[in-house]
Amino acid sequence: MQKRSTVCFMYGELTDKKTIEKVRQTFDNYESNCFEILLYKKNRTPVWFYMQIAPIRNEHEKVVLFLCTFKDITLFKQPIEDDSTKGWTKFARLTRALTNSRSVLQQLTPMNKAEVVHKHSRLAEVLQLGSDILPQYKQEAPKTPPHIILHYCAFKTTWDWVILILTFYTAIMVPYNVSFKTKQNNIAWLVLDSVVDVIFLVDIVLNFHTTFVGPGGEVISDPKLIRMNYLKTWFVIDLLSCLPYDIINAFENVDEGISSLFSSLKVVRLLRLGRVARKLDHYLEYGAAVLVLLVCVFGLVAHWLACIWYSIGDYEVIDEVTNTIKTDSWLYQLALSIGTPYRYNTTGSGQWEGGPSKDSLYISSLYFTMTSLTTIGFGNIAPTTDGEKIFSVAMMMVGCK
Repeated sequence: MQKRSTVCFMYGELTDKKTIEKVRQTFDNYESNCFEILLYKKNRTPVWFYMQIAPIRNEHEKVVLFLCTFKDITLFKQPIEDDSTKGWTKFARLTRALTNSRSVLQQLTPMNKAEVVHKHSRLAEVLQLGSDILPQYKQEAPKTPPHIILHYCAFKTTWDWVILILTFYTAIMVPYNVSFKTKQNNIAWLVLDSVVDVIFLVDIVLNFHTTFVGPGGEVISDPKLIRMNYLKTWFVIDLLSCLPYDIINAFENVDEGISSLFSSLKVVRLLRLGRVARKLDHYLEYGAAVLVLLVCVFGLVAHWLACIWYSIGDYEVIDEVTNTIKTDSWLYQLALSIGTPYRYNTTGSGQWEGGPSKDSLYISSLYFTMTSLTTIGFGNIAPTTDGEKIFSVAMMMVGCK
């Protein structure tokens, strides 16, 4: 891989000088051409090759590399007289050439059906999540230790799709649970979130045993280098994202402040979206995929903004210092409009109770963010406090982009 593509290190005394000059000009002029050239092995055995040179261009029509193929055609050329065959008859030299070129005959025989390599379908290309997948002419699997997984194998591709789906699930549920302060008392949701945590933990173990592409484009399969690379990049974020915050919040005797702290730490899981964005960058060449991604991103941003919009209203609706309710808050106005007003409990805890249900609050928040991102809203849910107005202005600026 470190030798020149002109294969000048294989030239010998019988290599044609004109052919050598044509090869050099082909590379200098970025042209496509083919030659019959005589080269020499390490043991100085002469071999005839059919050399094909093809420049490969990028999307800017700039040549980034050359693809050179060599076919042994010694069988079809005049036998060459070297030091070991001096004095031999032409028939003897031809017999030796046929014997040494038996591999050429095997290459020319038709392949069995089982040996035919099928081209990758368009769907297979779309399903490949890794942006560092080897090109088709490099699909020969490198030798790796038994416990090392190739980053472009079928198992790892399927596993990346599972992690992708669970990451989007986390991106939806984490802001909702943090904003609406929901304790996972539902056993079904608690089990599901625990399974997600376990899968993220297994993903960490797999990443310690998965190859990656080095700076020079080579596949790194050394276990020590793999571990060091993962520890320097995504290990800390992946570890924080798989901690069982939901199990801790499920206990009834957990202090409210500690519960809120653990709920806020769950936001760290959203950093995993950076890995997803890096893997999805090659989808931009598919028009339908771009449309689907744009819709998903818009819905995800609207969901996040809806959770923030509710958090602002929930923080401002009740003045904790005077224990009074702010009648100009959008939550208070919504409660009056749907017939579920806030009530002050004078006989029990002495706290404000009632108000809309969490489902109604989330739907109303999502409705407001959707209308603000696409238009300027309809006024039925409007910001009234300073905090709500500042957030609305910022949201409309995001929507205008």
